[in-house]
Amino acid sequence: NSCACGLVEVWFAFPDWAYKPESSPGSRQIQLWHFILELLQKEEYQGVIAWQGDYGEFVIKDPDEVARLWGIRKCKPHMNYDKLSRALRYYYNKRILHKTKGKRFTYKFNFSKVVLVNYPILDMANSPFFLAQNHFNGEIAEHSFTLILY
Repeated sequence: NSCACGLVEVWFAFPDWAYKPESSPGSRQIQLWHFILELLQKEEYQGVIAWQGDYGEFVIKDPDEVARLWGIRKCKPHMNYDKLSRALRYYYNKRILHKTKGKRFTYKFNFSKVVLVNYPILDMANSPFFLAQNHFNGEIAEHSFTLILY
């Protein structure tokens, strides 16, 4: 879709690999960014972590609880937010996510980088992850995000 101003609306859908179920074999190997996406997609954690503001931005509402959940998932009972936030900083240089300046416990994903990090050979223009509005291989994506292309 495009409007008179020339902006194009495109929907971005995460592929199945981005939502590996927690009961799957090898789930202990999950990366922190993926675990955060998992929490963000589950309604029961909206009081703990939630999408907010700009495309890809999220806020950790209860840092201690997110750290506790991450510790359970990784079998690390002494996990705390200080350790978790150090792990998040690892993703800054990889440009997977960054801290939102001036907003406490707020981060923003670079979704195109998340795909590129995991599939570096992808031709993003022809990728099935960038699709016409409302369609994902014939289905509406469970989690769609709007990108504005200039």
